[in-house]
Amino acid sequence: MATLMEEVDLLRRVPLFAGIDPGKLKLLAFASERLSYDNGQNLFRQGEVGESAYVIMGGKADVIVETGDGEIPVAELKENAFIGEIAILCDVPRTATVRAKSELEVLKVKKEHFLGLIADFPELGVEVMRELASRLSKTTSELSDARREIDALREAG
Repeated sequence: MATLMEEVDLLRRVPLFAGIDPGKLKLLAFASERLSYDNGQNLFRQGEVGESAYVIMGGKADVIVETGDGEIPVAELKENAFIGEIAILCDVPRTATVRAKSELEVLKVKKEHFLGLIADFPELGVEVMRELASRLSKTTSELSDARREIDALREAG
Protein backbone atom coordinates (compact mmCIF):
# COMPACT_ATOMS: atom_id res chain seq x y z
CA MET A 1 0.00 0.00 0.00
CA ALA A 2 1.38 3.39 -1.01
CA THR A 3 1.93 6.07 1.58
CA LEU A 4 0.40 9.51 1.27
CA MET A 5 3.76 10.95 0.20
CA GLU A 6 4.14 8.26 -2.48
CA GLU A 7 0.74 9.24 -3.82
CA VAL A 8 1.77 12.93 -3.80
CA ASP A 9 4.92 12.00 -5.74
CA LEU A 10 2.79 10.08 -8.21
CA LEU A 11 0.45 13.04 -8.68
CA ARG A 12 3.45 15.31 -9.22
CA ARG A 13 4.58 13.06 -12.11
CA VAL A 14 1.24 13.54 -13.87
CA PRO A 15 1.95 16.39 -16.33
CA LEU A 16 -1.39 18.02 -15.51
CA PHE A 17 -0.48 18.35 -11.82
CA ALA A 18 3.25 19.10 -12.16
CA GLY A 19 2.91 22.81 -11.33
CA ILE A 20 0.56 22.43 -8.38
CA ASP A 21 1.73 23.27 -4.86
CA PRO A 22 2.80 20.07 -3.02
CA GLY A 23 0.54 20.96 -0.08
CA LYS A 24 -2.50 21.03 -2.37
CA LEU A 25 -1.43 17.72 -3.94
CA LYS A 26 -1.15 16.25 -0.44
CA LEU A 27 -4.75 17.31 0.27
CA LEU A 28 -5.86 15.86 -3.08
CA ALA A 29 -4.07 12.57 -2.40
CA PHE A 30 -5.54 12.40 1.10
CA ALA A 31 -9.06 13.00 -0.23
CA SER A 32 -8.65 10.46 -3.04
CA GLU A 33 -9.25 6.72 -2.89
CA ARG A 34 -6.76 4.07 -4.04
CA LEU A 35 -8.40 1.24 -5.99
CA SER A 36 -7.22 -1.97 -7.63
CA TYR A 37 -8.71 -3.61 -10.73
CA ASP A 38 -8.08 -7.02 -12.23
CA ASN A 39 -7.29 -7.57 -15.90
CA GLY A 40 -10.53 -7.22 -17.87
CA GLN A 41 -12.40 -5.31 -15.17
CA ASN A 42 -14.02 -1.97 -16.10
CA LEU A 43 -13.18 1.24 -14.25
CA PHE A 44 -16.26 2.75 -15.84
CA ARG A 45 -18.54 2.23 -18.84
CA GLN A 46 -19.49 4.47 -21.71
CA GLY A 47 -22.77 6.24 -20.93
CA GLU A 48 -22.44 6.15 -17.14
CA VAL A 49 -22.59 9.31 -15.06
CA GLY A 50 -19.09 10.40 -14.09
CA GLU A 51 -18.48 11.56 -10.53
CA SER A 52 -14.72 10.91 -10.45
CA ALA A 53 -11.58 10.97 -12.54
CA TYR A 54 -8.65 8.58 -12.14
CA VAL A 55 -4.86 8.66 -12.11
CA ILE A 56 -3.20 5.42 -13.20
CA MET A 57 -0.60 4.52 -10.59
CA GLY A 58 0.45 1.22 -12.15
CA GLY A 59 -0.59 -1.10 -14.95
CA LYS A 60 -2.35 -0.48 -18.26
CA ALA A 61 -5.91 0.14 -19.40
CA ASP A 62 -7.73 0.32 -22.73
CA VAL A 63 -10.09 3.08 -23.78
CA ILE A 64 -12.95 1.44 -25.68
CA VAL A 65 -15.76 3.04 -27.65
CA GLU A 66 -18.90 0.93 -27.84
CA THR A 67 -20.66 0.99 -31.21
CA GLY A 68 -23.56 -0.86 -32.80
CA ASP A 69 -20.97 -3.14 -34.41
CA GLY A 70 -19.14 -3.91 -31.17
CA GLU A 71 -16.29 -2.48 -29.15
CA ILE A 72 -13.48 -0.47 -30.72
CA PRO A 73 -10.26 0.04 -28.72
CA VAL A 74 -9.11 3.61 -29.34
CA ALA A 75 -6.22 4.11 -26.91
CA GLU A 76 -4.01 2.42 -24.35
CA LEU A 77 -3.34 4.17 -21.06
CA LYS A 78 -0.30 3.75 -18.84
CA GLU A 79 1.06 4.98 -15.53
CA ASN A 80 0.57 8.72 -14.84
CA ALA A 81 -2.41 8.99 -17.21
CA PHE A 82 -5.30 11.11 -15.96
CA ILE A 83 -8.65 9.83 -17.25
CA GLY A 84 -12.35 10.42 -16.87
CA GLU A 85 -12.12 14.18 -16.62
CA ILE A 86 -14.46 14.92 -19.54
CA ALA A 87 -17.51 13.57 -17.72
CA ILE A 88 -16.81 15.56 -14.56
CA LEU A 89 -15.87 18.79 -16.35
CA CYS A 90 -18.75 18.80 -18.82
CA ASP A 91 -21.46 17.01 -16.81
CA VAL A 92 -21.95 14.55 -19.66
CA PRO A 93 -22.11 10.75 -19.61
CA ARG A 94 -18.82 8.87 -19.97
CA THR A 95 -17.65 9.08 -23.59
CA ALA A 96 -15.90 5.69 -23.51
CA THR A 97 -15.38 2.57 -21.45
CA VAL A 98 -12.05 2.17 -19.66
CA ARG A 99 -11.01 -1.44 -18.99
CA ALA A 100 -7.97 -2.77 -17.16
CA LYS A 101 -5.53 -4.42 -19.56
CA SER A 102 -3.45 -5.80 -16.69
CA GLU A 103 -3.60 -5.57 -12.93
CA LEU A 104 -4.31 -1.88 -12.42
CA GLU A 105 -3.81 0.53 -9.53
CA VAL A 106 -5.55 3.90 -9.68
CA LEU A 107 -6.18 6.93 -7.53
CA LYS A 108 -9.84 7.94 -7.71
CA VAL A 109 -10.27 11.73 -7.61
CA LYS A 110 -13.76 12.96 -6.76
CA LYS A 111 -15.34 15.62 -8.94
CA GLU A 112 -15.60 18.23 -6.17
CA HIS A 113 -11.93 17.88 -5.25
CA PHE A 114 -10.76 18.20 -8.85
CA LEU A 115 -13.00 21.22 -9.51
CA GLY A 116 -11.77 22.80 -6.27
CA LEU A 117 -8.19 22.35 -7.41
CA ILE A 118 -9.02 24.08 -10.71
CA ALA A 119 -10.64 26.95 -8.79
CA ASP A 120 -7.50 27.33 -6.65
CA PHE A 121 -5.12 26.94 -9.59
CA PRO A 122 -6.56 28.46 -12.79
CA GLU A 123 -3.41 27.39 -14.64
CA LEU A 124 -4.57 23.80 -14.11
CA GLY A 125 -7.76 24.67 -16.02
CA VAL A 126 -5.60 25.96 -18.88
CA GLU A 127 -3.58 22.72 -18.87
CA VAL A 128 -6.79 20.66 -18.92
CA MET A 129 -8.01 22.68 -21.92
CA ARG A 130 -4.68 22.12 -23.71
CA GLU A 131 -4.84 18.38 -23.07
CA LEU A 132 -8.44 18.13 -24.26
CA ALA A 133 -7.67 20.25 -27.34
CA SER A 134 -4.71 17.97 -28.13
CA ARG A 135 -6.91 14.88 -27.85
CA LEU A 136 -9.55 16.49 -30.06
CA SER A 137 -6.93 17.40 -32.66
CA LYS A 138 -5.58 13.83 -32.67
CA THR A 139 -9.09 12.36 -32.95
CA THR A 140 -9.99 14.72 -35.78
CA SER A 141 -6.83 13.75 -37.64
CA GLU A 142 -7.55 10.03 -37.16
CA LEU A 143 -11.13 10.50 -38.36
CA SER A 144 -9.91 12.36 -41.44
CA ASP A 145 -7.45 9.56 -42.22
CA ALA A 146 -10.19 6.94 -41.78
CA ARG A 147 -12.52 8.92 -44.02
CA ARG A 148 -9.86 9.06 -46.76
CA GLU A 149 -9.34 5.30 -46.47
CA ILE A 150 -13.08 4.64 -46.73
CA ASP A 151 -13.36 6.94 -49.75
CA ALA A 152 -10.38 5.22 -51.41
CA LEU A 153 -11.93 1.77 -50.80
CA ARG A 154 -15.24 2.92 -52.28
CA GLU A 155 -13.52 4.27 -55.39
CA ALA A 156 -11.51 1.07 -55.80
CA GLY A 157 -14.51 -1.19 -55.24
